[in-house]
Amino acid sequence: MLNKLKNEIAHFNSQPHNFRILILTNLVYAIVLPVIDIFVAAYVMRNSNDPTKVVIYQLTIYTGIPLTFLLNGYLLKYINIRKLYSAGMMLSAVSMVVMMSLKELDLTGIGIAGIIMGMSFGFYWANRDYLALAITNDGNRNYYYGLETFFYTIIAVIIPVAIGWFIESQGAAEKIQRAYLIITGLVFVVTVIASIVCFRGTFANPAQKRFIYFKFHPLWYRLLFLALLKGLAQGFLVTAPAMLIMRLLGKEGALGTAQSIGAIIAAIMMYVIGRMTRPEHRVKIFASGLILFTMAALVNGILFNEMGVILFMLFLLLAKPLMDLAYFPIQFNVIDVLSKKEKKSEFAYILNHEAGLYVGRFMGAATFLLLAYGYSTEVALRYAIIIIAVLQLSSIWVSKRIIRESKALNNGLEEDKITAPVLDPVHTL
Repeated sequence: MLNKLKNEIAHFNSQPHNFRILILTNLVYAIVLPVIDIFVAAYVMRNSNDPTKVVIYQLTIYTGIPLTFLLNGYLLKYINIRKLYSAGMMLSAVSMVVMMSLKELDLTGIGIAGIIMGMSFGFYWANRDYLALAITNDGNRNYYYGLETFFYTIIAVIIPVAIGWFIESQGAAEKIQRAYLIITGLVFVVTVIASIVCFRGTFANPAQKRFIYFKFHPLWYRLLFLALLKGLAQGFLVTAPAMLIMRLLGKEGALGTAQSIGAIIAAIMMYVIGRMTRPEHRVKIFASGLILFTMAALVNGILFNEMGVILFMLFLLLAKPLMDLAYFPIQFNVIDVLSKKEKKSEFAYILNHEAGLYVGRFMGAATFLLLAYGYSTEVALRYAIIIIAVLQLSSIWVSKRIIRESKALNNGLEEDKITAPVLDPVHTL
């Protein structure tokens, strides 16, 4: 076992410097991600008892993300990518400060906090996606995302349960409010540390090319459709646990415990899958995650009680990392191929991809709100997730076609390289 551990450490150390720094930066920032994803939504639920406000908050976040992606593209001409990446991490703490300072959780205040959090995610993910694309290749992306997911899932064992029981142990409502303020302060400290780690890298800005396009290769439109399907479920993957547990169990401590159950097993599974699998296994990994997500939605819809929530969380702990582990390498491989084929900036595809995600996120949130206002929040919490999960199953066939066409296109590009005539430098002169 010790030799195996040494081998894994040696394998990590054999990766390029920027590969290791990006992993470590994301590892530190991962400490605050459960707070941002889960407990901010729980804070809105606790202070408003209105799931629709949680979804509206999430929708304002998703509106801020693509706008900031666009802004980020312009700022990369003048500002080092490390600064923009760090700004994204630190803005998450600023958003939490704004949220905690609101005397009343009205839609205006929630919207402002949501837009700031959206800007945080926009700067963070725009630069993180580009850096992950730049420092990895199709051969080591399964390992990169498997390792990253392993650390995220381990952290998901510790942070949710610790914060959940810390909040619940305060007892009185005014002390719980103070607990949220303490957590916000800690988030700020962690984002500063993550920024310091980030600056140890030698990350370079993308080449300054045009990055706004409206016409792409047909393969890209298929990936945009896959992004739309992914976006449909994203809001629910983030906010559904908080809404369900606060509605059915009512305590942050239970929220933290539910987040932690089974996470150790999930973490080990993700590392092994990322380490051992190859590009040809991605459809199977993706399909496994989608099926588990559908099972989670069905169990929640059928039971809709405390046991249903726990089972929902267990399935989700496996489903989400499996989907991410497969999806990002598929996306990046398409960008690799099409950027060579169409001679466009990689960032152009990253920006356009965010538009596809946003359409899906908006449709997913709209589905919830229509059911909530048209029927009831209970109907929305039970059935909106099932509708989205069933629709997402079509991603299996879409991803299979994308991988097949991407491989064929890449093979064509390689053949063109081989058969391209070599010019005689003397005759060229």
